Amino acid sequence: MPELPEVETTARGIRPHLEGRRIVRLIVREPRLRRPIPPEMPERLAGQPIHSLRRRGKYLLIELAHGSLLVHLGMSGSLRLVAPESAPRMHDHLDLSLSDGGLLRFHDPRRFGIFLWIPQAPETALVQHPLLCRLGPEPLGEHFDGEYLYRASRVRRITVKSFIMDAAVVVGVGNIYANESLFLAGIHPACACNQIDPAGYDRLAETIRLVLGAAIEQGGTTLRDFVNESGAPGYFAQSLRVYGRAGEPCRVCGTPIQQQRIGQRSSFYCPRCQTLVTADSHPR
Repeated sequence: MPELPEVETTARGIRPHLEGRRIVRLIVREPRLRRPIPPEMPERLAGQPIHSLRRRGKYLLIELAHGSLLVHLGMSGSLRLVAPESAPRMHDHLDLSLSDGGLLRFHDPRRFGIFLWIPQAPETALVQHPLLCRLGPEPLGEHFDGEYLYRASRVRRITVKSFIMDAAVVVGVGNIYANESLFLAGIHPACACNQIDPAGYDRLAETIRLVLGAAIEQGGTTLRDFVNESGAPGYFAQSLRVYGRAGEPCRVCGTPIQQQRIGQRSSFYCPRCQTLVTADSHPR
């Protein structure tokens, strides 16, 4: 599934090719996405200028003259810039034809993506649209730090891994990046979130920033389907320390990496480098 770094990589790649252009037409080959494309949508978008593109969590918001396009890549989606003469492949469901002759193509084999027109401008949509209004802070933004995580965790009784993967707590910390961040912070993924002290959350907030920042710089993580806006893969997978490495030696201490299910997701950790805090070892 494309995570925050993959979506940010896509945004950075396509932004210069969208802003200042005009939508000539929307070509719909398959309207049956997670939310169906209404038949009137091509007419609604035709001729609209594109003012800006921004990311919020894993969503992209394309600001138009009248409303916005809300895009989510789902589990296997991608947005790619292709030549106008490029023949569509299987699962190329949508094309945005642009005034400079460019073509933005939405590819989604599993059809879990979202491509919606909404009547609000991005500033309004961020606080009113049901898909956006309950999202937590951006992990790379100024409102995210260890103190925030510590305060938010006091009334929760879930594992720390599930806690940081909750988009209402902080957006964009998907399974891969949660595993990697917890390893660098020295925190076992099965720790109860309300058992971690302020210093632990300071470390964790910092490692989340480091891991996501590094993944963005390397173009995301290549796992199954993800490629960036030009069709090139990301390379962060080559830097993974624990994710997907069950049974392999820890890159720090050599202890075999362990795997267990936490919150119905595969979790990877080093039993020596990552501490399991308990109620007995650390009071509430």
